[in-house]
Formats: sequence, C-alpha cells, structure tokens
Amino acid sequence: MVRITKVHTGKGDGGETDLASGERVSKADVRVNFYGTIDELNAAIGLVRAELQRVETHHEDGGARATVRTVKHAVEPKLSLIQQELFDVGGECAFLPNKVPEAMTVIGQEQADRLCAEMDAWTENLEPLESFILPTGSPLIATMHLARTITRRAERCAMRLREQEGDGAVRDLVVTYLNRLSDWLFIAIRWIAMILGEDETLWVPLGKRNQN
Repeated sequence: MVRITKVHTGKGDGGETDLASGERVSKADVRVNFYGTIDELNAAIGLVRAELQRVETHHEDGGARATVRTVKHAVEPKLSLIQQELFDVGGECAFLPNKVPEAMTVIGQEQADRLCAEMDAWTENLEPLESFILPTGSPLIATMHLARTITRRAERCAMRLREQEGDGAVRDLVVTYLNRLSDWLFIAIRWIAMILGEDETLWVPLGKRNQN
C-alpha cells in the first residue's frame, strides 16, 4: 500500500527528479516526458468523465433522455477502467525497464484485446465515414477528441524513448495499448454522437470549400 505523508521536498527545484527505480534525471528526460504525458492523458480522461456527468439527463419538458442513460451506462465504467490502466502504464514506465519490480502487475494482451472487442461492438452500428471528422462538437465530444490526440502524443513519446534507448525501453504491449486506445476513443466519439443524435463535423477539402 502506498502511503504519502509529504509531497513537497524541494528536491526538484533545480529541474531534476527521481525515476521510480531511483535514478536522478532531468525533468526533460525522455522517460519523464513519456510517463508525464501518460499522466496528462489520464487527466484528460478525467475531464471526459466530468463532461459525461454534465450531460443533461432530462429534456426541458422534464422527460428522461434514455439515450444519455445508455451512453453513461456503456462508457463511464470503461473510462474508469482505462484511467486505472493508464496509471499502471505510467507506474511501470517510471522505472528503467530492467528495474521494474517483479511483483508489479503490468497490462497485457488481455487489456489490448478488450479495447478491440469494445470497438468492434460499437462499429457494427456506425455508418462508414465519407470524410475525416473535425475535432469539435459538444463539450463531451470535443474533450474526447482532446484525449484522443494526447493518446497519440503519448504513443509518439514512447517511440521516441525506444529510438533513444532501444526497443526494450518500452514494452511492445504498452505501445499496442496506446495505439488501440486512440482508436477506441475515436470509435467511442462516433458511437456517442450517434446515440445522442449529434452531428459529426466533416472536413471539407479546400477545393470544395472554395466552391461555396
């Protein structure tokens, strides 16, 4: 069990920090940048959950919005689990790869496969895309797009770390999980918009825009 009694130590005032495995590194270190981006992504998922709770559950006339209940029931538990898994990823990657404690439970193929299964179930009900989707919409949808793009940045950070320190710097399954999570968020965005009756804003190529 983790027990934290004091947060401020002053040790980081000079721009350095400790990895979980004890090494003293710059806060600009690529590994710190990676797990820091995972933390940022987790915070963005927290915002998504907050926006999900803010969606009105009743119409102006007082009638219940069954579609909102459907979305909350389907998505909220999944987002909660994803936050837990992102914390697992950040915790693992705060260690040098050869110093991850043997007792630490890390995400595996099961978690990556679950994301795929959930995506496949949602995709069955979606219309094929005819253009790219712009990252906009209701506060819930727009915040999910933000989380999706941070996921892609986290994936790029992982690959930058591997390029600098070798493929073993980040496990393959961590990269796989992040790649599937960004796709999961994209499909979830489309499914939620469909259930709630929100229009998707499609990208219109410049040539066609000039014709209007």
